[in-house]
Amino acid sequence: MIGYLRGTVIERRSLGDTAAEIVLDVGGVGYRVHVSARLAGSLGSPGPPTARPNPAQAPQPPSGPPPVELSVHTHVREGAITLYGFADSDERRAFEILLGAHGVGPALALAIVSVHGPDRLVEIVAGDDVEALTLVPGVGRKTALRLLVDLKSRFGELDGSAAPAGVVPGGPASSTGELAEALSQLGYAPDEIRTAVRSLPTEGSLEELLRAALRELAPAAGRRAGGRLPPRGHPG
Repeated sequence: MIGYLRGTVIERRSLGDTAAEIVLDVGGVGYRVHVSARLAGSLGSPGPPTARPNPAQAPQPPSGPPPVELSVHTHVREGAITLYGFADSDERRAFEILLGAHGVGPALALAIVSVHGPDRLVEIVAGDDVEALTLVPGVGRKTALRLLVDLKSRFGELDGSAAPAGVVPGGPASSTGELAEALSQLGYAPDEIRTAVRSLPTEGSLEELLRAALRELAPAAGRRAGGRLPPRGHPG
């Protein structure tokens, strides 16, 4: 797996508003790397390929654009290998944490990283900033709500304040996103959803977890409704 590359950008093309593909010449070998549009804009204009050194000649002073250093994530899926490049290891780690969230693929993860850097993402997740996430193309309000719940225990890794990635307090990581989306559609706020998820058992089907979450949320729902009980037939 490739984790780092240093070379000269010799080609660049846009992949939309939030991504670009560059060709990085590393010692005469060209690597195609997907990067955020923000990073691509900071790399300058593509330069000529790096000339191979000739042992018979005296060393020549460097010319052309300075070399680019990228922290790299190697993504392997269905026989395809795609390289994703980042300005530093924190940005790469943010991308990898996003990939661990329910329903997030490389394109969406790269779009989020392109709009918001790692430090800003930590603030967004900690502050349940739905509006900030909806600034990312392709992220609507429902998706943002689901992501905030699913990422709450993950993004603390970037500042050392949370459990390891994939560990979701009170419930299986694979069910958390679906559960959060179901609760958000029922009108619960992100902080209420997060509290309910943390109190859930560690095992159970999505239906069982939803019933348990609704039982946990029932007192708060009753207070908001002036003491009225949930309608008859409501789960739980």
